[in-house]
Amino acid sequence: MRKIAIRIDDVVAEMDWVKFHRFEKLLDKYRICPLIGVVPMNGDHKLEGAKDKRNEAFQEEENYIRWLKEKQKLGWVIAMHGCYHVYMTKQGGLFPLNSFSEYAGRSYADQKKNLKTGIDALDQLGIRTDVFMAPGHSFDQNTLQALKECGFRYVTDGFGDEPYVREGLTFLPISFLRKKELQKKNGVSTFVVHTWEMTESDFRWYEDLFENKREHFINYRELMERPAAERSKQEQLREYMMASGKRLAAKIG
Repeated sequence: MRKIAIRIDDVVAEMDWVKFHRFEKLLDKYRICPLIGVVPMNGDHKLEGAKDKRNEAFQEEENYIRWLKEKQKLGWVIAMHGCYHVYMTKQGGLFPLNSFSEYAGRSYADQKKNLKTGIDALDQLGIRTDVFMAPGHSFDQNTLQALKECGFRYVTDGFGDEPYVREGLTFLPISFLRKKELQKKNGVSTFVVHTWEMTESDFRWYEDLFENKREHFINYRELMERPAAERSKQEQLREYMMASGKRLAAKIG
């Protein structure tokens, strides 16, 4: 049976907590512990929620930090989602789902400095992680080298039916076509969720899925514990072509 983990991108203190808490309640109801991508020093204003009473309590840093630690204790996995979530180049790198990046195309020294800044910012919150989530899914060879040097072990990205190893890092794959994932008989993948972009139909779709297909969903930690094999150069090329094709299809569509 195909197994699915959940990852939630763009977690910042200033986000739309109304939508986030709505999805959080669904996860709690069905006892699904996701991966959440925390942006250490958010510089992307698109990720900010409205400045109103529904959001302001969790937008306070003390409450935000407390919430992060509580969810971590409950089994939620935290990834470092870049450093600033600001796109610095127009390159897609090794996994070109998009043609922009906080990392791809920059020097090794610049990327390592960026990663260390993010790590230090999370340390100040009392949060440590060895999982990396690239903004825009884009990274290059320098990123992978810098990630290893900075102590990261996992990258949440790539396509495939199982975790795989590339350049000494374990990649935890995301879905290529979300609505076709549950038709597959074996393996594992990840659904990528941006709660701030969710519509009423999105919430209904996930609630129906969790209610009627609960047996397919696993906690993210279970995905991390699955065995990972080395990915061949041929498989890397196939993944690159799949990502490029999906980006072009999205443009045409």
